[in-house]
Amino acid sequence: MAVLRRKRKADGRMSLGDHLRELRRRLVISASAIAVGSVLGWIVYDRLFTAIMAPLRRMAEERDGLVNINFGGITQPFTVQLQVALFVGVIVASPVWLFQVWGFIVPGLTKREKRTSMAFIGAAVPLFLSGCLLAAYAVPNAVEVLLGFTPRGAANLPDAALYLTFVTRFILAFGLAFLLPVFLVGLNVAHVLPARIMLRGWRVAVLLIFVFAAMMTPTPDAWTMLVLAFPMVAFFFAAVGVATLLDRRRARREPDWSKVADDEASPLENEAGPLDDGASPIDDEASPL
Repeated sequence: MAVLRRKRKADGRMSLGDHLRELRRRLVISASAIAVGSVLGWIVYDRLFTAIMAPLRRMAEERDGLVNINFGGITQPFTVQLQVALFVGVIVASPVWLFQVWGFIVPGLTKREKRTSMAFIGAAVPLFLSGCLLAAYAVPNAVEVLLGFTPRGAANLPDAALYLTFVTRFILAFGLAFLLPVFLVGLNVAHVLPARIMLRGWRVAVLLIFVFAAMMTPTPDAWTMLVLAFPMVAFFFAAVGVATLLDRRRARREPDWSKVADDEASPLENEAGPLDDGASPIDDEASPL
């Protein structure tokens, strides 16, 4: 790995094999961090399971115990606990794997852009955790709305693994959705997505955000969808604003050659060279021929 880092610092380029080895190294670091975080999830599993079961218990009280979770096999309790532990590991290790994802992109940037972009990766973790926290408050309402369609007198015994998958994916979807501004600004820093392109396609972006929110919120009511869509729209325009400031700063540092006339001398031509002050030494000497 030391050779790989020296090679990248020397010329700023990496071969395909170096990229794959770099990707493997970062995947191992991320997986190790998630595994360590999963240990914490395994320890606090009982408390988390009680909190996740709270919406079902409230519905069970309203429907005379006809709503409860169902473990469909002997090994499923162990599988569910492992699933919850991994879910906690992903959230707890989010600073590590987000840094590794960004670190895999950063080598293609200049030193100045690396310093600028690191400020945004620092904002990625709070945004991800905020999205997960917002979803944690929205999940009970979503579960109660969906279970409310169960006819009176009928029992609703959801499978434990499917129920936990629904809850965890719902929370992770909110967390990943809140990373939208970080990725947009990151693409702008990498000279891939200028601010004018983002602003030009804002209608399409808003439409895609609402489609994404409708797909990731399985409840039929519009309120849950709006809880996810409105922050994403606000984050999108905030990313456009930050990208605009970065583009303006970049434009002040770099000369705009489109405003230079064809017959105008470039700065290099206006600067006198070491031999421009006098005649060439060859001119003062007679040719041997």
